[in-house]
Amino acid sequence: MKTYEGSRSLAGAVVTVDGKRLDPRFDLRTYSKAGFEWTYEGAGPLQLALAILADHFGDDRKAMERHEGFMREVVAELDNAWTLTTAEIDAALARGR
Repeated sequence: MKTYEGSRSLAGAVVTVDGKRLDPRFDLRTYSKAGFEWTYEGAGPLQLALAILADHFGDDRKAMERHEGFMREVVAELDNAWTLTTAEIDAALARGR
């Protein structure tokens, strides 16, 4: 099981997966050159949703299909510091079907 974690510092927003920085996946789509954000709906949260789902699924097409709903239902609702497990992501995706 993977664990995704997000936090903010003076250096900005940092997101890791199992302790390593999460790839923003600009190769799939660039919503925000500034990188990840959360707690609202917008470009930074879309970038985060896409990156999390691309890593979670291991399937870029599937991530592209599902990231907008995941951003609205999950990423926009995250606190300043957060943790998501693969089980929590799967549960949220199942609710969003």
